[in-house]
Parts: sequence; structure tokens; C-alpha cells
Amino acid sequence: MSVVAAWAAAFARPRAELSVPAGPVPERAAGHPLSLGSDARARLGGAVRMLLDLDGLDGASDAVRLAVLVLASRTPSENGVVEIYTSELGRWIGASASYTASDVVPGLRRSGLVCVETKEGEYGQDDGLKCKVLPLWAAQDVVGHPLNLAKKEYATLQRLMEAVMGPGWRHRDGRVTPAGLIGTRTGRGAATDRLALLLLVLEARESGRVRLCGGAVDTKRGRAAATVARLLGCTASAGERVLERLEDRELVLRVRLKTGSGLRSRSRLMMPAVAAAHGRTVADDILEDRAQAPEPEFSDPDVAARAGEAPETKTESQVSGVPVTDVADVAEPDVAAALHTDHPHLVTPVFPPALSGGFSGEGRGAEGHRPERAYAGEDQAADGGTAAAESAPPVAEDGPLRGEKPEEFPVEEREGQRAAGAVAGGRPKAVGWNKARQQQRVGLPARPALQVALGPVEGLWVQLSGWQQDQVQAAAEAEIKRLEGLLEHQGGGPRLLADRLTDRLKETGGEALVDRPFPWLMRRGLVQRQACTDRRCDDGIRLDTRAECEMCGNVIHIRRAQRAKIAAEVDRELPGLTEGERRRVIEARLREQAAIEAEDLAWRQEQARMEQARRDAARAAAQERAEHERQAAAAADAVRQTLPCEDCGLERSAGLCEACGLRRRTETAIVEAGLIAATWSADLDDPHDVAAVTAHVRASLQADIERARREFLELMEPGALEADPILAASALAFAALQAVQQALPNYRSSALGRLGRTEEAEAEARRAYKTEQSRHWYRHNPNGADAVAAATGKAEAARQRTAEHLLAVRMQQLREQLAARTEQAAVAPWTDRLPELAARSPEGDTVGAVIA
Repeated sequence: MSVVAAWAAAFARPRAELSVPAGPVPERAAGHPLSLGSDARARLGGAVRMLLDLDGLDGASDAVRLAVLVLASRTPSENGVVEIYTSELGRWIGASASYTASDVVPGLRRSGLVCVETKEGEYGQDDGLKCKVLPLWAAQDVVGHPLNLAKKEYATLQRLMEAVMGPGWRHRDGRVTPAGLIGTRTGRGAATDRLALLLLVLEARESGRVRLCGGAVDTKRGRAAATVARLLGCTASAGERVLERLEDRELVLRVRLKTGSGLRSRSRLMMPAVAAAHGRTVADDILEDRAQAPEPEFSDPDVAARAGEAPETKTESQVSGVPVTDVADVAEPDVAAALHTDHPHLVTPVFPPALSGGFSGEGRGAEGHRPERAYAGEDQAADGGTAAAESAPPVAEDGPLRGEKPEEFPVEEREGQRAAGAVAGGRPKAVGWNKARQQQRVGLPARPALQVALGPVEGLWVQLSGWQQDQVQAAAEAEIKRLEGLLEHQGGGPRLLADRLTDRLKETGGEALVDRPFPWLMRRGLVQRQACTDRRCDDGIRLDTRAECEMCGNVIHIRRAQRAKIAAEVDRELPGLTEGERRRVIEARLREQAAIEAEDLAWRQEQARMEQARRDAARAAAQERAEHERQAAAAADAVRQTLPCEDCGLERSAGLCEACGLRRRTETAIVEAGLIAATWSADLDDPHDVAAVTAHVRASLQADIERARREFLELMEPGALEADPILAASALAFAALQAVQQALPNYRSSALGRLGRTEEAEAEARRAYKTEQSRHWYRHNPNGADAVAAATGKAEAARQRTAEHLLAVRMQQLREQLAARTEQAAVAPWTDRLPELAARSPEGDTVGAVIA
């Protein structure tokens, strides 16, 4: 059984079974996630505290803050992108998947600290998440930055999170990873309890003791509750409720110890799981502390409580044989003193414990100096604290309370030294983070558009850190680009953004009243606020015209008209109401109308969603059909590629080789040329006349083909054609096709010229000429040069149109005759066609023979 599982099993027993051990202390559990050294604890604690203190998390819920820590712990050191399901993130923070999708994920986006990309699930919810903690990734390679974590530190933080709040998993191979200390805590307040336990674990020492906060605290709540409240940033009452819930789960212990005077005025906050992970018990720290506070040698008349003895102990294992303090015997109501200084971190007293009297100044040394400052000796390391304390004098001679060399702000200096020196794995103590903070740009970016847009908030710009300036610059560039897309003329986006920032500052009251510049710029200054459905509306102002938005006016007019209509209906139906009752009835009906409109909007959105789903399904079906057709066409083409040529029989020619295909195109062009020539030179009703014309055209084109072939053969080298007969046949066929295609336009032009001189064309030209001459602007000068030229042009155009029409009609007639005779010839028996076939020359006169 693992240490975490043993811890959970031990604390499942009733409180009365826990006791202070009397036997030997077990050894430290090596490699346990909770057994952090002082360097690792300081390193991880500094990173966690810095993430929680970022401006983007101000006012955010504990679920959002804990989600940032969960994503940070799972961040890969290679690319910084965390891929996680929404439901899995909810299990880590103790929330449901719906709450995580509707509250936590939008909260992460609003913070500006996490870049979130979502993948919609079956019902449109955010199912998959791709998250990147921007400050954590931006701090990479910045020497000394608290968030510049190494790969092993990421692994340590992830193991710590799993031990504290891991939800537990069942692996495919049957193994079961148990839940963390508080992994089973879900529902309301679960994220707060998990966050509090994590912070307490990071604050706990090897003995399991959590250092309590100093200063004045609420005496009704206690110093332990105030410590939890300060860690979470909440009120003392909320901190006490969190502490009570953790106590109910036996995760923390509040211990009240007796002092030398016999009063139980010393409170302790203990983490038994941390002590057990280090191979210790919480009783060790209690007994050692009591050994340092013996019974006084005087009687104090003001002592009301009796002197307590050490609680009875019995051996009972808590974590892998590690016993813990009996809470029933030790814990008492947490009533603390009003003033209490911070406890030194594992430091032994620097003065002798023997007391000579019961006065308030006792215990300060023999010289009678004033007491040292509250933080004296707390800057010593945990490991070397004892040795330094033993070698130090009882009271410092030159202290700040004596007036010699006073130090300003000792608390802030000590915290800064702790953050600067908190490095893991022996890293160099560098000031890279401070330098990075100082490298922020004082002036606006050099880009002119950004200087114009961010000019009104230049005072806020200089207050931002380097990383915040980068975020604001990226947001401003994106907004300028979006505004440019809304305008007809480019270049006005920066000016619009500057006007928006100016208006926002006027609403706020000026830069002096902006206490947090980065959230103000990201959430208020740079954001467009649409008052209606028009994308060009910003607070009721049109972005393109800078005038009042007509859509907003329409919305207001419609609402006023609706209210007036409802008021008239109420007056007509309930005439005897008082003014107050009338107003309540009107408001009730307005709410009913708003509910109806909301329901109608939801119905329309549902219909739109269903229509979109239908279109998506139809698109998917069409794509599937197209894919099937493409595959069928590819299969048919593959089969066709294997067929031999229909004319020459060449294998694998896709049914027709290149040479035969060119010959077919040549034959088609020859037939076309013969038909064009026959449209004007032959009697269309006489097949023999048509056949004679086509034969003459074929002979002429054959002569052109032979001439083109001879020219091609003269250009070729001897023996080139014999080397590749297939290529030679294709080349000769292409030469023949080129010769026919070059002659075909001449036949068409000649046919149009002859058809343009027919009676039909002449009559159409005369009609067009007369029509143009009879127009009203030519009536006064019908024989003028301009009038004659215009009428002649119209007549020639009409002649050309008539010729083209006659050519098209006659070509259609000839084609139909040719098709009919070809079909008749194909149906005729071959015995009747033998004389025709025998009379054909080797070159063949197919068209003429068929027509004849």
C-alpha cells in the first residue's frame, strides 16, 4: 500500500483511536511526493504564490485559481500546451463537467493568463481543451524568475498535486491509482478546500508544522484560521470554515500547547501527512517544544488554568506505521492572543530557559535591553538555524529599536530576499527577474498605428510590466485589425480605438482612478461594447460614421412602444388600479413578455442549430457520395487503362492510342471542312452534289497533309522514326491534324462570305440600313456622311449575323443527313456493301461513300 493510501486508510478511523506514539519513529519515506526539501518547497511555493497573485486572478473564484495551478502543474516543458478534457479538469478541482465548462473555462479566458482553445463535443459544449499558461511560458529562460521552472520541477509539482488532490484513476491493465489526500472532496467549496490544503502543504515544514501568521488577529477565530484566511485571501470567518472542513477530514490538526505559565496560549497548526512523509510524527514537534518550556519555579496568581501534563499516548499507526497525535487529548478551542509574533523557522531559543521571576520583562537576558524586533533571527536557514542561534549573543547590541542603523521596511526586504534566493537544484542566485522587470518599455511601441491608438492611455502603459505590455500590444493590434474590417476606408482603426479609450477614461474619471491598469485595459478599455445586434455599434455609437446607432434607436423605440401598448391594455382591462398596483401589473406583464421573447429566441436558436446540423449532415453525405464517385471513376479509369486500342490493337492504350486519337480528330476536321464548303457550293437536297464537294475538299486537305508530312520528315534525322515506331506514328498524325486545323478557318471564312451575298443576307442588310436611316436624329440629314456610315455599319452587321445563321442552319441540316445515311449504311448487310468497300481507296473516302 502506498503512503497516500495508508494515510487515507488511517484517517478513516474515528478520532478517538488517534494518539501520540510511544514507540520508535519510522524512517522517512524516500521519494514521497510530500517529502519536499526546503529548497524545493520554497521554489514551488514561490511559483504557486506568484501565479495566484497575478492581476488576472483578482476577483476570480477559487475554482479558476485552482484550475490555473492544475494546468501549470501539467504543463510540458517542451511546448507549454496542456491538452485535457473538461471533465478531467473538473475532477481535479472537484467540480462537475458542466460547471467547469460554463464557469471555470470562461473564467480562465477572462483572466488573460491562460490561452484556451476548445473542441466542441456532441452537444456543443467545450469538451476538449488546449490550454497554455502564458506567464509560466513567458518566464522560460528568464534567470531567477520564480516561474522559470525546470523539467524536474514540473515533475515534482505534478506529483505533489497528485498526492494532494489527484482524482484517482483505474488503468487499462487493472492497476488502480488511489485518490489524493482530498481527491474525494467534491461539490460546493471543494476547490477552496483543495487550494487551502495545497498551500498548507507548501507552507508545512518537515515536522508537519505550519508557520502561523503574525500580528493582531480575530480572537474569536484564532491564529490558525487567520493563517488559512491569509493564504486564501479571504476573511477570517471563511478561513475558519475551511479549516474546520479540513479538520473533519483529519487532514490538519489544531493543537493547543501549555506554556510555562500553565496557560494553553500557544497554538499549532500541524499537517500529519507531511510529517509522515518525512518519517516523523506530529508528536515529535510537540514533545520537543514542551521540553523547551519547563514548569516555572514561581506561582502566578493570575493563572486560571491548571498546569497540564503531557497527553497520554498509545501506539497507533497512521501512515505506513506512522502514529499521530491524539487530537481528542490535545486540540482545544482555538482562542489565540491578540498579538503574536511570527515563529522562527526551526530555530532554538537564543536565551536560557531558566526563569527567575514572574515579571513581564523576564527572559530577555541579563543586561535588561529592550526586546528585539519581531522578525529577529527569522532570516536563518532551516538547516543552519540551530548553529547560528547557538553562536549568536542573547540580545543584539545594535538593534533597530535602539536607533543604530535602522532598516526601512524589514518585512518587504526579507520577502524579497526569500524570493530572490528561492532557487532549486543549486541554481545560481541571479537578479534576472529584477532585470526583466526593469526592461519594460517606457514609451509606446514604435509602430505608428499603436502610438495613435494607445496615446490616450500612455500613463497606464508605463505602469505595466514587460509581459503585460506585450499582452496589451497584441490585444490592441487584434482590435485595430478587426476595426479595419468594419470600415469602408482603411486606416481609421487606430483613431477609433483611441476615441474608445478616451471615452472609457472619461467614464472612469481619468487615469488617476484606474488602480489596476492591466485588467482595466484588457477588460474595459480595449473591448467593444455592443448595445444592439449591429457589429458596428459601440456603446450606441456607429464605428463607421461616429453617429448615433440607428439600430439602438429602433430597439429603444420598440421597447417604449411595447411598454406603452401593455400600459394601454392594463388601463383598458383594469381601470380601477392605483398607481403602485398599475406599475406592478405592467412590470409583471413586461416580464412575461420578456420570458416569451426569450423562449422564442431559444426556439429559433434551436431551429438554427438543427438546420446547421442538417446542413452538416447533408454536406457530409455529399462528400461521401463524391468520394464514392471518385473511387468508382478511379476504378473505371484503372480498368480502361488496361484496354487495347480499338483501331490498331495496341495493348494497354486505354481503348485508344495517341496516334489513332489524332487520326480520328483529323477525320472529324476533314468532314467538318467538307460540310462547310457544301453549305454554299452544293445543292443540299442532292446527295451526289454534296458528296462531290466533300470529296474535292478531302482531296485538297489530303494534299495539305502530305505536304506537312514531307516537311516534318525533312526535319527529322535519319533513323529517328524507325527507332520508335509508336512515337513516329503519333508525330505524323499530329502533323496531319495541324494541317487540317490551319485550313479549317479559311473554309469557314469563305463560306460566310458567300452566304453573306445570298438573297436572305442582302434583304436583311437593306432592312437594317433603312431602319438606321429612319431614326429621329438622322431624319434632318439622311444623306450625311455620319448617317451613311452608321447605316452602312448596321447593314454589314446584319449581313454578318444572317450569314452566320444560314451557316449554322445548313450545317445542322447536313449533319442530320450524314448521321441518317451513316446509320442506314451500318444497318445494311455487308454483302450489299461489298462493292462500296472494294471501290474505296486505301486512304478511304468514308464520308463521300456513305453519302453516295
